[in-house]
Amino acid sequence: MIKPWKLAAGAALAAASLSVSAQEITLRMVSAFAENGYYVQLLQKWIAKVNAEGRGNVQINFIGGPKAIPTFEVGNAVKTGVVDMGLSTGAFYTNVMPEADFLKLTQIPIAEQRKNGAFAAINEVWNKKANMAYLGRMVENQPFHVYLTKKVDKPDLTGLKIRITPVYRDFFQAIGANVVTTPPGEVYTALERGVVDGYGWPIGGIFDLNWQEKTKYRIDPGFYDAEVSIIMNLDKFKALKPAQRAYLEKQILALEAQNPTIWKNYTAEETARQEKAGIQVIKFDAAGTKKYIDAAYDAGWASAFKASPDFAKKLKTLTSN
Repeated sequence: MIKPWKLAAGAALAAASLSVSAQEITLRMVSAFAENGYYVQLLQKWIAKVNAEGRGNVQINFIGGPKAIPTFEVGNAVKTGVVDMGLSTGAFYTNVMPEADFLKLTQIPIAEQRKNGAFAAINEVWNKKANMAYLGRMVENQPFHVYLTKKVDKPDLTGLKIRITPVYRDFFQAIGANVVTTPPGEVYTALERGVVDGYGWPIGGIFDLNWQEKTKYRIDPGFYDAEVSIIMNLDKFKALKPAQRAYLEKQILALEAQNPTIWKNYTAEETARQEKAGIQVIKFDAAGTKKYIDAAYDAGWASAFKASPDFAKKLKTLTSN
């Protein structure tokens, strides 16, 4: 016979369990990047940590990468609440708001952006124009580079066909390139057949696509900063209980705190891999380097000011060196 106090204790434990369960929220998250890539590997480690430490409070259900929601639809899926959270770069959701692409132009760390008002300014625009909360930046200190099959000796790509994404279209055109847009999966063949003479890409990731096999040169230094961030549907963010919101923000800050070490090491590793693969570095003289970098930022900011002058002015003031 079960004693009454044991029945009462069991009932209390069951009630407590239901109460904890009722307090827990599960957020659905997708990535604009393929699941086998380095960015998503890091994301999944972070999600595992969030879930392990957040039982009874916050859980994240990672639905998947582009096979779940196409890359360029992730921003709209977050905006409309089809999913709660997304990992993406601003260049992938300019169909939601042109300002998203401006983040590549920031030249100070996310930690400093949080202190000087830039982070708040970004969220003000993201909240209003995209129904998003800009939670935090997972990737920084990852410059873009021009990779080539032909050598150049000055900051001029006249006569060369360069594969682009919107990130560097204006810059490459400003230094004379004929720009070509192709999906990433077609770049290898385009290089192999001479359809393009090069491409723009961050310092890391070309080995994931085997592009190093057809790449002979990389122009240094890099320009802009590859931005990959975590965004969230604003309505869902506002619906979180204070403890849930505080927990999520704590985990975002912990993720960002790893950035300086992770990306410094990753850059060094990828640079060494490229050298070992036989990719040669092109460096201009001091005047040529200044002209090259100035052209990148002049073109980037000109486009930003044309699309959204007030926000561009504020962001440039707060995030330029």
